[in-house]
Amino acid sequence: MKIKVGIVGGTGYTGVELLRLLAQHSTVEIVAITSRGDAGVAVSGMFPSLRGRVDLRFEDPASCNLKACDLVFFATPNGVAMQQAPALLDAGVRVIDLAADFRIRDVPVWEQWYGMPHASPEWVAQAVYGLPEINRAAIGEAQLVANPGCYPTAVQLGFLPLVEAGLVDLDHLIADAKSGVSGAGRKAEISSLFAEASDNFKAYGVPGHRHLPEIRQGLSRIAGAGVGLTFVPHLTPLIRGIHATLYARIKEAADFQSLYEKRFADEPFVDVLPAQSHPDTRSVRASNSCRIAVHLPQGGDTLVVLSVIDNLVKGAAGQAVQNMNIMFGLSEAEGLWQIPVLP
Repeated sequence: MKIKVGIVGGTGYTGVELLRLLAQHSTVEIVAITSRGDAGVAVSGMFPSLRGRVDLRFEDPASCNLKACDLVFFATPNGVAMQQAPALLDAGVRVIDLAADFRIRDVPVWEQWYGMPHASPEWVAQAVYGLPEINRAAIGEAQLVANPGCYPTAVQLGFLPLVEAGLVDLDHLIADAKSGVSGAGRKAEISSLFAEASDNFKAYGVPGHRHLPEIRQGLSRIAGAGVGLTFVPHLTPLIRGIHATLYARIKEAADFQSLYEKRFADEPFVDVLPAQSHPDTRSVRASNSCRIAVHLPQGGDTLVVLSVIDNLVKGAAGQAVQNMNIMFGLSEAEGLWQIPVLP
């Protein structure tokens, strides 16, 4: 029996990535996809890559019967799911939100960083944070899953074994992360124009980025105490990809390569590379993999961890499909078997 799936907000990069993955999922039937501005437009007309694979038209969310779905993905801007998801949840529909509406448990902190009042704080408390590598059991029972952000996925997975083991100074963690321009979304914005982003490299959000409280929250939960984190994102002239270079001061000597290999040995989408490796973003492009390498330069006291993902897949749509698979008791790799694209 097929899982009946709906997508709210299917015209962005995350939405079309969801369509690409779900269209080849053996257990899914995509029954609805909404767009207020493009209602009536054929999906394959907007996205020719889906010709012959997705035979749907965008529907107006006001008239679309999403309550007939088993699960609805929200691939919408921040602030939409918190308005529309509660009616579906009350009707028994399961929901995965790919935006940030339900990620941060402290509602006043969320309101501070996202600049709007939260419309459904009662659902924040019930949402499960959808990072399978730490929350697999809870995701399986969840009605509402808050899909992690792209930077938070790469950073948390990179730091995870160290924080769990308590082997590093948790007061002075550093995450130096770079992302491709698709992370800004499919919209007209000067900073992501080709003439602005190409042949250029810059930091942004240094005083504070919205993903900072999400990362701190996740690492603090793992540690069982507060953590100190300096997080600096950068924009690179790439379409896809996140590369996070993570720094942690060692408190206790250990075989860190073995620590990482053992922690992720049973994780289908985390690949710990051999010692001294340097993963690159194209090694994960269009795949749901996170590749990690561990370094201790010059035998010093600062561990360097390299973590790479595709921001649209493991950092968004792929992780959402992985969460759906867990929620419905399927193999986590169903629909996510794609080998990374080279060149």
